[in-house]
Amino acid sequence: MNSGDVLKFPPGFLWGTATSPTQVEGHIENEWTHFTAQDGGHCRIACDHYHRYPEDIEWMARLGTNAYRFGIEWGRLQSAPFAPLNQKELARYMDLIDRLQAKGITPMVVLHHFSNPPWINTAGGWTNAATIPAFVDYVTKLIAVLKDRVYLWNTFNEPDTYACVAYLLGGFPPQRKWKLGQFRRVIDHMARAHVQASRVIRREGDAGRQPEVGIAKNWTFFHAYQRFSPWDRTTAFACHYTFNKFVLDAFLGGGRRRDSTFIGLNYYGRVRFHHFRAMIPASGTPVKTLKDFGFVCDDMVERYPAGLVKILSYLHRKFRLPVYITEHGAASDDEPFRERDLRENLAALHGAMAGGVEVRGFFYWSLLDNFEWQFGYTKKFGLLAVDFADEKLPRSPKPLAAVFAGICRTNAVDRLGSGIG
Repeated sequence: MNSGDVLKFPPGFLWGTATSPTQVEGHIENEWTHFTAQDGGHCRIACDHYHRYPEDIEWMARLGTNAYRFGIEWGRLQSAPFAPLNQKELARYMDLIDRLQAKGITPMVVLHHFSNPPWINTAGGWTNAATIPAFVDYVTKLIAVLKDRVYLWNTFNEPDTYACVAYLLGGFPPQRKWKLGQFRRVIDHMARAHVQASRVIRREGDAGRQPEVGIAKNWTFFHAYQRFSPWDRTTAFACHYTFNKFVLDAFLGGGRRRDSTFIGLNYYGRVRFHHFRAMIPASGTPVKTLKDFGFVCDDMVERYPAGLVKILSYLHRKFRLPVYITEHGAASDDEPFRERDLRENLAALHGAMAGGVEVRGFFYWSLLDNFEWQFGYTKKFGLLAVDFADEKLPRSPKPLAAVFAGICRTNAVDRLGSGIG
């Protein structure tokens, strides 16, 4: 799989980009529509991917990608629980999928990515068990229409992040804080919905091959900065137990493992605690402070490529399911840093695969600079820059786009960055 410093990936490996409806589409009605982010921004136009997806698909083709992970917004398709699907909105998504496939780009559809229809939110969202049959009805109707077009299904994106930031940290709507019971209830209800939806997908799917279905689990390592600090070690353990172990057990523990055919892994890095404080930019720790501590961070978290090998090996040993890296990326204006981060993480990924882990694809987050939830437009993850000051929202490739295009086209990465791209 490798020759010198060029690391080759197996034939058929998927190289893609990822987005979510709320972050890129615009013209959306959900709990984020009237939310004001920390920078004063909102998602009501976002990148206008809703109208400009044909152009964005052309960009994907230019990048040489062969896959695209995107969400279908539930609230666009149903106006009430158990309602028929909105045919106009459905036709738009079908056209998007048809255009992808015409370019040789495999769709991976995400069914829930941090947003709900207004009528679900009014009834209590995922704290209400009645959301489960409503979601399964939506999935059943959607599968009936798309089963011959889509074989890769991602039921829930980062249920851990959604439940944590909405019900513990207060950063996502409904902006509750430290409601641990509600956090656990949301995870339980989503896990039950995943099991039921997965059974529908595997029973009804017929896209010319066996359907694949799984969640996308965000995995963050939580460590104490000082190994012998009992309080920071306790904090790190509590975070790991709540956001990693509890969530994995809910979705994949016991017999529920049989209801997933793959694990989606969203991996960005780690959080270290110092005197109870999360030492990352996303929590407000000044960049200068982090540099003084020797931390290597993008604008969100500490980078930790070695952790990718650890978590992939752990998931392989525990669940024996294939994995897709459903998200990895870096938010930074420093393009050499982003290139280095990508190459280091792909080298780690390659090492895990050489050690026996079956990984089937890698999706870069994100195709576009976009609305990054509570942070607004300040976190720049895109391979393509979007000029949000221009009402035409022009796209332009960043230097990393050319690097990623070279990787996609050659199905290989040069760990030294000396140029296969």
